[in-house]
Amino acid sequence: MNSKHSYSAADIQAWLVANLAELIGVETDEIDVNEHLENYGLDSAQAMILVSKLEKMLGFQPSPLLLWHYPNIAALSQRLAEDLPEDAAVIQDTNTAPANAPIPALDLNAEVVLDPTIRPDALPPVTITEPKNIFLTGGTGYLGAFIIRELLQQTNANIYCLVRAANAQEGQSKLAKNLESYAIWDEKYKSRIIPIVGDLALPLLGMGAEQFQILAANIDTIYHSGALLNYVFPYSALKAANVLGTQEVLRLASQIKLKPVHYVSSVAVFESPAYAGKLVKEQDDFAHWEGIFLGYSQTKWVAEKLVKIARDRGLPVTIHRPPLISGDSQTGICNTHDFINLMVKGCLQMGYFPDVEYMMDMSPVDYVSKAIVYLSMQPSSIGKAFHLQHPQPAPLSTLIKWVQSFGYPVKAIPYDQWQAELINNVSSTDNPLYTLRPFLLERWSDEQLTIPDLYLQARRPHISCEETLKALEGSSIVCPPISSEMFMTYTAYLIQTGFLNVA
Repeated sequence: MNSKHSYSAADIQAWLVANLAELIGVETDEIDVNEHLENYGLDSAQAMILVSKLEKMLGFQPSPLLLWHYPNIAALSQRLAEDLPEDAAVIQDTNTAPANAPIPALDLNAEVVLDPTIRPDALPPVTITEPKNIFLTGGTGYLGAFIIRELLQQTNANIYCLVRAANAQEGQSKLAKNLESYAIWDEKYKSRIIPIVGDLALPLLGMGAEQFQILAANIDTIYHSGALLNYVFPYSALKAANVLGTQEVLRLASQIKLKPVHYVSSVAVFESPAYAGKLVKEQDDFAHWEGIFLGYSQTKWVAEKLVKIARDRGLPVTIHRPPLISGDSQTGICNTHDFINLMVKGCLQMGYFPDVEYMMDMSPVDYVSKAIVYLSMQPSSIGKAFHLQHPQPAPLSTLIKWVQSFGYPVKAIPYDQWQAELINNVSSTDNPLYTLRPFLLERWSDEQLTIPDLYLQARRPHISCEETLKALEGSSIVCPPISSEMFMTYTAYLIQTGFLNVA
């Protein structure tokens, strides 16, 4: 293995440019070494791939947090070229920066401050039954794509989609390409999907003041599904897009005319250990934030608090809290780069699953998107929250039995043995678990927990969706059971695409 002493900052910089370009599918001349890495939209899996490749090149494992604390390629290259061994060690505390740059302990309550000029109660109330113009964030994401499909089918509205792009033509192309990737693009709807070039992480959503005002006057309803989803970056890295972006969406909803906001939150708002083992209902408050150590979850806690402040000031809102989301129950089409699929593929290749008490409560993306759009259109939903996790979760052991019944030679072994197998026998990027090793093995909190530790059943609340199911009665929208038939549908798609090998 190469030593880090073999490389200059220029060598590392050239390597990072080439590998980042390959990772996100652009030409190297499109990579700006002074641009924030977060602006390239790296997800958790891509960040792990970059870190794992760096480890092979440099001869030590840099912390994934370096991708934030040295946020552009120029600064990161210089840091990695320096002979400072403390950076080679795995960093334990997500709220402490490396290289003697400590960040004060994070108080999420102190982060819950909504701009006082955002005053929805200054506008007359509104009842929107048939919106003509809908504004949507997250349209280039997984769930966002399916929400677009539902809105196109269930309304006659034009869908104005926020998208990061150089111009409207590129934005249109990105939206169409994303819908095509999930086989839900329909050419007849093209004229109703209108790109709005902007950025969640910027003031006024990256628009000029004039365009922001024009949009505020034109839009009838808002669906805020966009967020930077990354399980590696700390709160500070995700705040601009996830927290301040939500504030800007609320600002848009509160200018010129009142616009309902349908906000896609997350069951992660209940990740504080204070809720472990407890029943949590839809309208329950979530006052506890202590012990939430994933930066993404922290931002979702703060952002939903901002939405609730706006609601209390008079903004009509609905809040939708999905869990991890699985593939389309009808077609099996899914996001093959998500954590669930990478884990399953890696465990199949390794021949071992961890024998842990984990409940699979993820819901199919078609159920989640249909439920969000239907519930958002019911006047009785205004002001309420809804839980969209699976009403009948299945244990991981059931998945393992299905995998074995399909002919895959896998075993369930104790978690510590599984970790040892991961460390000792997964040694190349041929197995996706290799790129996930820092994510799976690094201990992130004062309790020295790994990410999988956080999701063990003993540490999780019991999320009730009883009120949500009642609200869906009569709609024909039913969450399909987690069954061997559904697993076969997903597996067939993953084999068809070449993501999985036939047993």
